[in-house]
Amino acid sequence: MTGQRRVIARVLSEATDHPDVEEVYRRASKHDPRISIATVYRTVRLFEEANILERHDFGDGRSRYEEATEEHHDHLIDIQSGRVIEFRSEDIEALQRAIAEQHGFRLVGHRLELYGVPLDSTKGDKP
Repeated sequence: MTGQRRVIARVLSEATDHPDVEEVYRRASKHDPRISIATVYRTVRLFEEANILERHDFGDGRSRYEEATEEHHDHLIDIQSGRVIEFRSEDIEALQRAIAEQHGFRLVGHRLELYGVPLDSTKGDKP
């Protein structure tokens, strides 16, 4: 692995959010100003193909990334700010397994993304 790929890998592993490639580039170039945006794109694609990264499309027109882990979680996306909240719900997991079984399937994976706005920003609107 090249030094620039190590920098990009470190930036991604330290991320507590779900950065897009532009944000990964901004963070990586602080560590090594010689890193190009093309290098970041190639490295992110390579890490995604190697199942090191997961790509997400949260409806804002840009691919966002997080480290691939064995630990499953779902996402709640604030459509006003773009903030992503990771969560896990055993109730939701059980319901999804039950739905799959009702249709004659054994669930082997899924991705759940919920989109919302903070309750205090709805100005009286009720869900």
